[in-house]
Amino acid sequence: MQLRDFFKRNQRIAVAFSGGVDSSYLLFAAKAAGCDVRAYFIKSQFQPTVELNEAIRHAARIGAPLTVDAINVLDDPEVTKNPPDRCYYCKTMMLKRLKELAQADGFDVLCDGTNADDDESDRPGMRALREQGVESPLSDAGLTKEAIRHLSKEAGLPTHDKPSYACLATRIPEGTPLTVRLIGKIEKAEEALYDMGFSDLRVRLIPPRGALIQLPDDQWDTAAANRAEILAVLHLYFDRVMLDLITR
Repeated sequence: MQLRDFFKRNQRIAVAFSGGVDSSYLLFAAKAAGCDVRAYFIKSQFQPTVELNEAIRHAARIGAPLTVDAINVLDDPEVTKNPPDRCYYCKTMMLKRLKELAQADGFDVLCDGTNADDDESDRPGMRALREQGVESPLSDAGLTKEAIRHLSKEAGLPTHDKPSYACLATRIPEGTPLTVRLIGKIEKAEEALYDMGFSDLRVRLIPPRGALIQLPDDQWDTAAANRAEILAVLHLYFDRVMLDLITR
């Protein structure tokens, strides 16, 4: 299937929007194809505010209307227990809310940015997509992440080289209960590092109160040079702070 064929069959679509590479290209392509399209962003404890702000900017650049809503994913005990398939329960909750919002606006087709590289065997959330009847036109069209980045660059989208992002819950080992306080620590620690000029980073919890900083290898020297500043900030949240020397 070609992407244009999907848009010919579906002239009114809602897009589950994160502001990342894939959903941004899907939103752009739908808009360029003349579809009546609206983006929907669901804010939970697992998405930092910076991701929401970027999503708002990207939707505005594309010229597509955006609806922002919030849910408390920690209301679901299956999410807070943080099992290996936590993403399935979280995604199910988010998609149900997305469908409610989209249908209230008159959209019967909900799409997401899953691409042809995404593998269901290591992405439990993809099962939720099937169960909730979400369309994945990029994947159906055989578009890989590399192809989407290339097409995004051709289209002039600033997301073409945006690093892949995983939600804050992925920073916490499976089986470690998720709490607002713990997620907040991770978010604040990462925000502090971004404010220092670092990028494409992760701060992972090493239970019970340690943190492992993951940075691209070309930022290690900068981290070493700013060791005292990093420790001064991150010690507000963690007793031990370590730098992961494995290349990301």
